[in-house]
Amino acid sequence: MQRHQTAQAALAELPKACDRGTKTNAKGYKESWNGYKLHLDVNDCGLPISAVLTSASLHDSQVAIPLMKLTADKVTSCYDLMDAAYDAAPIWEQSRELGHVPIIDRNRRGQESLAMAPHEAARYNERTSAERCNGRFKDEFGGRDVQVRGPEKVMMHAMFGIITLFADQLLKVTGC
Repeated sequence: MQRHQTAQAALAELPKACDRGTKTNAKGYKESWNGYKLHLDVNDCGLPISAVLTSASLHDSQVAIPLMKLTADKVTSCYDLMDAAYDAAPIWEQSRELGHVPIIDRNRRGQESLAMAPHEAARYNERTSAERCNGRFKDEFGGRDVQVRGPEKVMMHAMFGIITLFADQLLKVTGC
């Protein structure tokens, strides 16, 4: 359905209520929190391009298509780099429809892992810039502990952090 909607229409249908989110961390332990989830689209230099706030319980893949469309309206890009959580046919198709090359880690779904082509694997390693951006937002720019209520106020506080992160990262990239 999202593939045939505008980004704004698809985003309007996503839940934005405060609720409980759970995620498995890098060590395999489940982490839970009450609140929201900020989804970022980041370029190779670690600069956030688009941001969407949703309920904490929403799976990341549900935001992928509208986020790709938002970003495509702002910048020209060649690739969509995503982890295995985004391995779904509609996401692959939308990426190609936007004229991008989708490089998405395959979700094994209990089967043998499919290896990426060497050139795709090399490009996929650039995805670490997105992970670093998310980590910096949480650790250095107030993304972990927002103390306001309501999605509008949370998004406003998050955007203050994102703007500051963008400026800081831009200074690092330009060497100033």
